[in-house]
Amino acid sequence: MKKTITIFAALLILISFSGCSVYNFTGTGKIDAETFQVNYFQNTAEVVEPGIERTFTLRLQDLIQNQTNLSLTNSNGDLLYEGEITQFRITPMTATANQLAAQNRLTITVNVRFVNRKKEDDNFEKPFSFYYDYPGDELLTGPVLTAALEEIYERITQDIFNASLAKW
Repeated sequence: MKKTITIFAALLILISFSGCSVYNFTGTGKIDAETFQVNYFQNTAEVVEPGIERTFTLRLQDLIQNQTNLSLTNSNGDLLYEGEITQFRITPMTATANQLAAQNRLTITVNVRFVNRKKEDDNFEKPFSFYYDYPGDELLTGPVLTAALEEIYERITQDIFNASLAKW
């Protein structure tokens, strides 16, 4: 019985040490960088909603700071995120019998260029997009716009994080 407890304790210690340096709760594994830089994402969409570019840039910075130990810098970051908001589009999704929109969809697309100065094989440029559906009888202002941007930005920033650091 004493031998079984000793073996179990040794296995428990071995497992706890072997997993510490390779994996963390965000799924990023080991990051060979110390700093990151998020340049201002310009809004080049045909429909311009004022302020969304600033909000997006800050949300991406916050997500990376909250899920890694990287330090944010204004220049010469080991990791560089830059790009532009290329689409802010509202489209009707379903119609009523009176030919009015019963539901609208806001779609935002962000083109991202990611540069890893420590490991150039990780570099990429690609679009990330997500949408938010809302009732057709509501205007995309105030709380509806806030809720839409929150959901869209949460998804897009997490997708960017996964593509650049978690390799998903």
